[in-house]
Amino acid sequence: MERRSIGIVMNGVTGRMGYRQHLVRSILAIRDQGGLPTADGTRIWPEPVMVGRSERKLAELAERHGLEYTTDLDAALARDDTHIYFDAQVTSQREGAIRKAIAAGKHVYTEKPLTETTESSLDLAALIRAKGLKNGVVQDKLFLPGLRKLKRLIDGGFFGRILSVRGEFGYWVFEGDWQPAQRPSWNYRAEDGGGIVVDMFPHWHYVLEQLFAPVRSVTAHIATHIPTRVDEAGGEYKATADDAAYGIFELDGGIVAQINSSWTTRVFRDELVEFQVDGTHGSAVAGLRTCRIQHRSTTPKPVWNPDLPVTEPFRDQWQVVPDNDEFDNGFKVQWEHFLRHVVEGTPFPWDFMAGVRGVQFAELGLQSAREGRRVEIPELS
Repeated sequence: MERRSIGIVMNGVTGRMGYRQHLVRSILAIRDQGGLPTADGTRIWPEPVMVGRSERKLAELAERHGLEYTTDLDAALARDDTHIYFDAQVTSQREGAIRKAIAAGKHVYTEKPLTETTESSLDLAALIRAKGLKNGVVQDKLFLPGLRKLKRLIDGGFFGRILSVRGEFGYWVFEGDWQPAQRPSWNYRAEDGGGIVVDMFPHWHYVLEQLFAPVRSVTAHIATHIPTRVDEAGGEYKATADDAAYGIFELDGGIVAQINSSWTTRVFRDELVEFQVDGTHGSAVAGLRTCRIQHRSTTPKPVWNPDLPVTEPFRDQWQVVPDNDEFDNGFKVQWEHFLRHVVEGTPFPWDFMAGVRGVQFAELGLQSAREGRRVEIPELS
């Protein structure tokens, strides 16, 4: 079967997410399955060129996977056989690299947040649109099995009128002294683009917007609960970024969403993220993979009585939503959409403007926390 090679400059693959989810579980997984079939019978064959600052790390990955690499981004972008630029760098380095890619005429797919400010994100979106280049922002949560089942319920009218959404996300990230931290130290330095609002609010925006309704206001409280951490080299540093955020969001149609995000909480949930959706006809609890429902016809009638022990098995009263489909890795699924978008021109709604709205949402969340008030979300032009 004929292959169509697509060169992809992958910047930031020495990091945790860039390597595990984007390189190994997406691009290399597509190659392992023989490429990505297209409508005309050819197969899209991704050819990654790894880029980064550490030659040692890149060389180790190149030897492990038999791939090309370079520490010279300009040289990689200048090649005629590279067509897409992908960015999974630290946030503060992203905008400059994307501007170089646009100038080189490359299509761009990037991790979020798109940039550090709404203004610069809008500028990038206008620039790449003027150049006529394909563009996309990673919105992986939409492709999780649990949320795809939730979307199926919404589309099928299961909930009736949706009243509220309640989300819980997070886990305990070790301080780095007596156990190594699970996240890089820059995540806890605001000057390096760190902070849970900047990291997670763009996720919550596209989940709320694309599953439920446009978001119209944000009220947020943030905290830096752990003020001092220990970095990868064993040095103590001051945490200048927020490590927990508590948000209330108003959506069209009167839907109220509450989402807690924290790297300073211990997990007493079935999954690291869970969303409970309550509607007039039924409720659902969706996580990364599972989704459980309770219809109004099977809803019990609890009675509050603090003087007696609980006898109702509340968790057992919910029904598991069946898979009814095969669910691939969410990052890989969106990569496949973007590759087809570039090669075949198929629709791809998760573009730079979707990324701009996520950056705006995070920015307004920080403003709300700083000013201690509800902030309405203005329309973007």
